[in-house]
Amino acid sequence: MAAVYVSNLVINAGADFSQVFTLESTATNSVLNLSTYTITSQMRKHSASSNAINFTSSIVNENEGTIRIGLTSTTTTNIKPGRYIYDINAYNSLDNTTTRVIEGMVLVREGVTK
Repeated sequence: MAAVYVSNLVINAGADFSQVFTLESTATNSVLNLSTYTITSQMRKHSASSNAINFTSSIVNENEGTIRIGLTSTTTTNIKPGRYIYDINAYNSLDNTTTRVIEGMVLVREGVTK
């Protein structure tokens, strides 16, 4: 897994957010078996910001390489609208390595209905 996939996200403040990704092995061009992996993900206003928002991160199907990140409506209500950055890291317990697998921009849009 050497390549980092870029995917930009849009989050509506006050609504639940969920996004599913499929990870592939760059060596074999097939889905990545995630049986030895743990997924973590955060978003921040900028990379040096000390304030991070942690996504709930999970493996949906380890054999099909699918993962999910999400935020509850309670969490998104408390995010100031604007642009952020995020990434998703995959930790492999087999060789104790952490790899950034996905990164991108996040646009948080303010809602009107309360």
